[in-house]
Amino acid sequence: MSKKLLTLMFGLALSLTGSMWAQDVEEEDVAYNQYGVKVDREELHAEQRNNILVFESKSKNYKLWMDNRVQVDGATFFGKNSSDYNPIGNGVSIRRARLAIKAQITPDWYGEVDMDMADGVFELKDAIIEYDGLKNFAFKVGNFKEDFSMEQTTTSRYLAFMERPMLCKGLVPSRHIGIQGEYLRDHFRASLGMFFQTVAGSEELTNVQDNNKDFGRSQGYSFTGKAGYMPYSKDRHHGLYVGAKGSYRTPKTDMATNEYGGIRYSTRNATSINRKKYLDTDVIPNVDHEWLYGLEGAAYFGPARIQSEWIRSHVTATNSYNFGGWYVHATYLLLGGQQRFNVAEGEFTQPSAGRKWGDVELALRYDYLDLNDGDIYGGSGENITAGLNFYLGNAVKLVVNYQYSNNDRYANGKGKLFIGHDANGAPTTDYTKAVEAKGKGGVSYHMLGLRFEINF
Repeated sequence: MSKKLLTLMFGLALSLTGSMWAQDVEEEDVAYNQYGVKVDREELHAEQRNNILVFESKSKNYKLWMDNRVQVDGATFFGKNSSDYNPIGNGVSIRRARLAIKAQITPDWYGEVDMDMADGVFELKDAIIEYDGLKNFAFKVGNFKEDFSMEQTTTSRYLAFMERPMLCKGLVPSRHIGIQGEYLRDHFRASLGMFFQTVAGSEELTNVQDNNKDFGRSQGYSFTGKAGYMPYSKDRHHGLYVGAKGSYRTPKTDMATNEYGGIRYSTRNATSINRKKYLDTDVIPNVDHEWLYGLEGAAYFGPARIQSEWIRSHVTATNSYNFGGWYVHATYLLLGGQQRFNVAEGEFTQPSAGRKWGDVELALRYDYLDLNDGDIYGGSGENITAGLNFYLGNAVKLVVNYQYSNNDRYANGKGKLFIGHDANGAPTTDYTKAVEAKGKGGVSYHMLGLRFEINF
């Protein structure tokens, strides 16, 4: 073999080796997912922001964070806890044990999964895909709260009281599968969405599947819209908000198969520890559709805020029925903190604290709900609630609530609960036999509740 040939072969070998080495170096920065697909890579920076763990890319185009919450409640009840009325059991509960993962995938796309395991029972809360790529507009699809009531859409971590008013629990829609568009510009915000059935736990899922499998029933639908005006929205120290909302609703298949085509309103007075639903219309059959409509408003100035809603329901069935209620509440931060309003969502958010360790907030509320109309006697009730909220840093909150609940003689929980006495002096569940004067009778009682909350 000639010297020139050996030199050529040696040079070729060196060239191939160098090429392979360069390829190996280049491949070191390449990553593949579990399906063997080459993926993009970007280093993330981790930090805590007000005790929330956040991962964010250097370009700030990608962000992922945890949003968890634990609420431990206790409540004791007194007043009508005698042998003449149904006793109310005291107790404690894990009111919420939330685990949520949220991500801004790109500047235009957002995703969220939120689950609850309160008292050991799994329930899906939010499952959202959102697009924010158009100026002033946002669109989302999935399972989330309908944008109807400002108190209902306010996250439970920022509620002024342990529980929302009866109006929200009895009439107002919450989470449903749907699609919604939102518009925000300067002082004006609006939304419009189409929604279907509830997705929450095994009971609702079974009802939807059975109605589909056994009867071929469509799931039903709702159209919900809202508009709000917010003058002074750019001022962090004071502001005003007024809004109007409406929702057209047809019966859903998340009800039991024998109740399909009907609608039912029911609610508890106080915490979920008292499981009695004094106000209950039972199922109203043969419903064609329902209209919900209402007004809402809020104002804040420094440490003070006030919020109110009025909502009515018009049910078109064999007969027509009208139900409704309202609430008003006010709070005041005692140690110099400032109330904050989330303009993008049209609701209050976490207040700022007046001290390094936190703040104390005084809260007062009146709420009323009437489920009586025509030949439907679902009962009416009112609550007067006073509370103290102790904000301990950004993550820990202690809530103390005292509540007086007063129900009318028709609030008998579908005929299961005592509301007065008959002519022989015996307790009765039948409002037609109660000897108490009209306007009297019904269950009234007091509650003292306590909540420990942490957000992380």
